Amino acid sequence: MKSKILFILSLLFGLMFINAGLNKFFNYMPMPEDMPESMVKVMAAYTTIVWLMPLVAVVEIVGGILIIIPRFRALAAIMVLPITVGILLTHIFNEPSGLPIALVFFAVNVWLLFEYREKYIPMLK
Repeated sequence: MKSKILFILSLLFGLMFINAGLNKFFNYMPMPEDMPESMVKVMAAYTTIVWLMPLVAVVEIVGGILIIIPRFRALAAIMVLPITVGILLTHIFNEPSGLPIALVFFAVNVWLLFEYREKYIPMLK
């Protein structure tokens, strides 16, 4: 049962990351009209660094694909952790209305890290 729940969460988590990464390239999801000024400034700052958003998009797409595949899930959980932390911090400081989904993303990522913790031990030695 636990492995089925883990697979379903990983599948949804991975698909959300793939969608977010593809959106950075193709811009098919419109930005909300009522974004706070602080969030608009943050997004403008992200786009001034020309290479940043394509890099994040590639990591999101590759991480999303890998997180769906059980063999690579531990690697993918580490890959997307900085992005998940960034999402969480962005919503804590700039857009609190998105905080619930950011907390869910972070919780799923932490759970995946916990589930595959034995694979990280060699990195810490």
